Amino acid sequence: MKAPTALFESSISNLKLLSRGKVRDIYEVDDKHLLIVTTDRLSAFDVVLPDPIPGKGRVLTSVSNFWFKKMKHVIPNHLADLNLEDIIPDTTERKQITGRSIVVKRLSPLPVEAIVRGYLIGSGWKDYQSSGAVCGITLPTGLQQAQQLPEAIYTPSSKAAVGGHDENITFEQTIALLGEEIANKVKKVSIQLYTEAAQFAKQRGIIIADTKFEFGLDEDGTLYLIDEALTPDSSRFWPAEQYQIGSSPASFDKQYIRDYLETLDWDKTAPGPSLPKEVTEVCAAKYAEAEAKLTQP
Repeated sequence: MKAPTALFESSISNLKLLSRGKVRDIYEVDDKHLLIVTTDRLSAFDVVLPDPIPGKGRVLTSVSNFWFKKMKHVIPNHLADLNLEDIIPDTTERKQITGRSIVVKRLSPLPVEAIVRGYLIGSGWKDYQSSGAVCGITLPTGLQQAQQLPEAIYTPSSKAAVGGHDENITFEQTIALLGEEIANKVKKVSIQLYTEAAQFAKQRGIIIADTKFEFGLDEDGTLYLIDEALTPDSSRFWPAEQYQIGSSPASFDKQYIRDYLETLDWDKTAPGPSLPKEVTEVCAAKYAEAEAKLTQP
């Protein structure tokens, strides 16, 4: 099987480039629509690494679209009913982004990342060890690393610009940022999305330990799910058959890359180090395996 060609940066001549994020390039279609291209760029420790992960952007797009469709009963999403052929007439330019791009409604993003945690891992585990709480939410004593929490918890953060670090904030702070009605709706919807997705994924052999969502509002104040949803980039995916309480489980996400980077003499500031080909190939295979487990009938 031929390895997919990697796309580090897209180039669309007939559309205005609005931004290049850590992973996504965003173009203006018109005053009501955007084109989002998910590249194969990979960020770790908030630094975009110089080497792409071949096929990663296509996987993220496929998995997100799968969840957008599956979760429409919970909340509308930002996908628009426009054809790529009508927006990008040049076949060569269109080919580079086919399978890794979506046309979306132009919405106002909320300045909050909605994080839901179902298991005690990562920064949450470190927080719990030092304080007995995660992001100010007190948890029962005696919990172990990677243990499932009694119930999923909502731990929002502020959204940082490219190169910045997101910061955990309290739910009360989200009320100050969003207003009480929207803040409460974001929390409720986020927990419902995570809970339903985690139940489904577990049946497919994947534990979703935690995840983050982003939301936007239209001109009428209707809340939409935007960006990506329940992907190996926005979530911590563990293979269920390898899961054990008390240790950090193997994962389908970019934790493999983080673990490799931790072995290097790198201070976690830009520029990031180059990745060996075998490391990018293993990472690409992990993304593809997660996609297959989740989305194949």
